[in-house]
Amino acid sequence: MLKRFALIGTLLALLTSAAQAETWVVGSGGTYRPFEFENSQKQLEGFDIDIIKAVAKAQNAEVKLINTPWEGIFATLGSGDRDIIISGITITDKRKQMVDFSAPYFPAEQSIVVPKDSKIDSLAALKNEKVGVVNSSTGDIVVSDVLGKNSTAIKRFDNTPLLLQELFEDGIGAAVGDVGVVKYYIKTHPEKQFKLVPDAKFERQYFGIAVAKGNDALREKINAGLKTIVADGTYAKIYSAWFDSNVPVLPAE
Repeated sequence: MLKRFALIGTLLALLTSAAQAETWVVGSGGTYRPFEFENSQKQLEGFDIDIIKAVAKAQNAEVKLINTPWEGIFATLGSGDRDIIISGITITDKRKQMVDFSAPYFPAEQSIVVPKDSKIDSLAALKNEKVGVVNSSTGDIVVSDVLGKNSTAIKRFDNTPLLLQELFEDGIGAAVGDVGVVKYYIKTHPEKQFKLVPDAKFERQYFGIAVAKGNDALREKINAGLKTIVADGTYAKIYSAWFDSNVPVLPAE
């Protein structure tokens, strides 16, 4: 009889806990590997997906993930169709007028990529090189400032894999791209022997998790969850799994 009451008590506790857990409807694009992309089962996975799941778990919440096209993704917050969007979103003053952001969760600046034996050590050193960029990307803008927008030394590509394959085949001397995308490529293609070259002139930018303007309660829960996963080592584990062991120190909000 006592065992029966104990079992009933356990079941009631589990049911109460489940009833108390809230569900966050999360919008994320599925086309920005390794941050969010569809796997072969059409499920979203990636660094961002692991982060929001960990944040939710730390706050006793569940997540319902919805693949959401980038075009119009911000409008889904205003309409109430999504509670949260996490999709490699750079925090900018312009976007802050539309949504509220969490504390930064990923440093998203540009980086130079070169073969491991390259002597290139800065943006300035690119002036005598053929440099590859993704067409119309931030890297394109940065390199155009250094070499001149119409410079024939700039080679533009449709995506990062094509760009880095050209670097591997010695068609260019260096590439400039998003640090997260490049780090993931280097991790998954160790045979290509690339290295990153940072430069202080690259603007430091961060990704943030977005909620509707004025949704302070949810934003505070996200920030609390981020603090928890950073403190308990979960963030470092996720970062290392997708990128490398150089886990960044994140700034306060």
